[in-house]
Amino acid sequence: MPRIPTDAASEPRGGIQVIERMMTLLDVLSLHHDPVSLKQLALETRLHPSTAHRILAAMATAGFVERSDPGTYRLGIRLLELGNVVKSRISIREAAMPLMQQLHEQLGESVNLGVRQGDDIVYVERTSSGRSSIRVVHLVGARAPLHVTAVGKLYLAEDGAQKLRDYVKRTGLPGYTPTSLTTLVTLEREIDKVRRHGVAFDNEEIEQGLRCIAAPVRDDNGELVGGLSVSAPAERHSPDWAGVVRETADAISRALGYTHPGKSSAAIAATPATHKI
Repeated sequence: MPRIPTDAASEPRGGIQVIERMMTLLDVLSLHHDPVSLKQLALETRLHPSTAHRILAAMATAGFVERSDPGTYRLGIRLLELGNVVKSRISIREAAMPLMQQLHEQLGESVNLGVRQGDDIVYVERTSSGRSSIRVVHLVGARAPLHVTAVGKLYLAEDGAQKLRDYVKRTGLPGYTPTSLTTLVTLEREIDKVRRHGVAFDNEEIEQGLRCIAAPVRDDNGELVGGLSVSAPAERHSPDWAGVVRETADAISRALGYTHPGKSSAAIAATPATHKI
């Protein structure tokens, strides 16, 4: 049931009360499939019509409600936009974590989930192996530039040639270790491998002694929404993990509703991936 203000007939006296009344209006609108008149909204929320009208006007300006026919209102598209943002960030973590844990138990190494924010990768989930004395950069909430991370390279491969050049021009490709890719030519060559093999590697490019392999996670629209990666000290890392990392990423994608066009995920997972370290 909608939350009803205790002093519904009075004018709002503060920011919190206005927010409470705004939420009450949203609750009532969510119960109606068709647009609702101002009179009906005032009746169901027990708000004075002039109060409801003033709050609805502000909500309409922000896109949280829309005016339909004169004097009627319905939920606005802004709520859908925000809902999609929340869905993409929360559902991927919920779908990924059990599969990440399985991969962690299988390989015994740290498994990470990263998403793009601007020119950086942000790590939003991680299972830690507890075996490494190396300072691992893949901590939840940590950021790293796209070109020096395996997950970041997945996004650069998705961008296409022109956006890749724009990224290089915009960032200057700063180096962090002797193996960091700091020129357009070397980065283009690496990104071409990512496109051909469907996995990406970090060869001690952001932290010496640490290597990483990543595979893409896609949503029900086929959009790249994250990257699943396994990081390990160089002496334990194996490029042979490519198949199982990609298979796990495919399983997460399927959980998000993704269906690979013209090819089953099982067939994709079975395709060998090679990479020279």
